[in-house]
Amino acid sequence: MMKMTKVVTKDKVQCLEMTTKRKIIGRLVPCRCFRGEEEIISVLDYSHCSLQQVPKEVFNLERTLEELYLDANQIEDLPKQLFNCQALRKLSIPDNDLSSLPTTIASLVNLKELDISKNGIQDFPETIKCCKCLTIIEASVNPISKLPDGFTQLLNLTQLYLNDAFLEFLPANFGRLVKLRILELRENHLKTLPNI
Repeated sequence: MMKMTKVVTKDKVQCLEMTTKRKIIGRLVPCRCFRGEEEIISVLDYSHCSLQQVPKEVFNLERTLEELYLDANQIEDLPKQLFNCQALRKLSIPDNDLSSLPTTIASLVNLKELDISKNGIQDFPETIKCCKCLTIIEASVNPISKLPDGFTQLLNLTQLYLNDAFLEFLPANFGRLVKLRILELRENHLKTLPNI
């Protein structure tokens, strides 16, 4: 049984969740208590902030966050907590220092747009196939030499940008991506293309 208690401090209205089973959930959640509306943050933009890691504030919004912009920072790793943000629809992290995408990206089942361009990413994990809602992937300017077979299970993909990479070949079943409308593969090492 949950009980909401209003706490007013310095013109700020906050809610403190209390429960009879546990003592106090030690988290103050900003809300508009008097109007009965909880403040929902769905977009965060940390572009050009000289960040070396994903801000911890992001993880507190795992239920509501839909768009996250981390463009042009110096982030080297994506922490596993980020992949608890299952409402995430757009993840933009171009121009950083990433060398890989973690396999836990599979948790982002609602992700529609992914921008990882201008990093040092060498390959996509096979688990990318679980992100079945993906429609746009921008991965240009990365040393990606091949795409995993699971990539061909992204059947909703409409735009794929892989310019200036190190691609030597595409998966044999690449033609399964029948919704693909824009495919850019400039400046690669491709010698042949599969039947599309």
